[in-house]
Amino acid sequence: MSTPINILVTLDAGYLPPLKVMLWSLAANNRNQDFHIWLVHEKLTATQIEEVRDLTDALGWKLTALTTKIDLTDQPALIKRYPPAMYFRLLCGQVLPADVHRMIYLDPDIIVINDITPLWELDLQGNMLAAAAHRGVTKLVDNVNQLRLGTTTSYFNSGVLVIDVDQAREKIHLSDITAAIETYHDYLILPDQDVLNFLYGETILEIDEEVWNYDTRKYLVYQTRTLSKHDIHWVMRHTRILHYCGTPKPWDATSDSKFTSLFLNYQQQVQRLLADLKPTEA
Repeated sequence: MSTPINILVTLDAGYLPPLKVMLWSLAANNRNQDFHIWLVHEKLTATQIEEVRDLTDALGWKLTALTTKIDLTDQPALIKRYPPAMYFRLLCGQVLPADVHRMIYLDPDIIVINDITPLWELDLQGNMLAAAAHRGVTKLVDNVNQLRLGTTTSYFNSGVLVIDVDQAREKIHLSDITAAIETYHDYLILPDQDVLNFLYGETILEIDEEVWNYDTRKYLVYQTRTLSKHDIHWVMRHTRILHYCGTPKPWDATSDSKFTSLFLNYQQQVQRLLADLKPTEA
């Protein structure tokens, strides 16, 4: 087995079921790779963590659960209204052990459909982060967000990140994040993602969204942009990560998109696996 790839997840209890689907899809499509899952949370119970550990143990992976709290006691009300977990991915350098140097962060509303080793081995070229930008057919989204946030870089999605943890320890601080929110709160739409772009956009290496952070809502957009070359067959061969951005989520009864059934299939598989792990009653 190869050296483990570090995977960071930060979530509350509501996202535990899709997290298990994401982890199972990661295992199913990276069978010769070992992973170390780092679960950073504020108030998951021991029982909830053990549910995740049942799966990672079955996959032969290590799980490290780290409880952390963001102290917002002295912050104004507008800061406190955002959930503390929002900060965890950006502040991972303050939470992770000193011997952890690189991390892939993945949102739980993701499935992995091909090998992600190239993302782990990506040359960051001196940057602190790598991320994809969801642009649509043109760069209009970038232009709108540059005007809104006063930035000059692409507008990056925070759902998939490669993080140079050593640089993050040095450069990312809670005080900078809260100051940015307090100053620009009237302009923030997705606070954690907006802060990522406003404060750290200049330190982000752009990666291909259709490979590493495919927005499942935008199949027709990608088709249009590539003159129908990137059809579903292309996606299944070349895309590594599908991201179920927005709503409804694929586990919701109202979801019926091109990629819903793929998620539901992985969901069924992991549910069967976990059911088989339960001890049978005498």
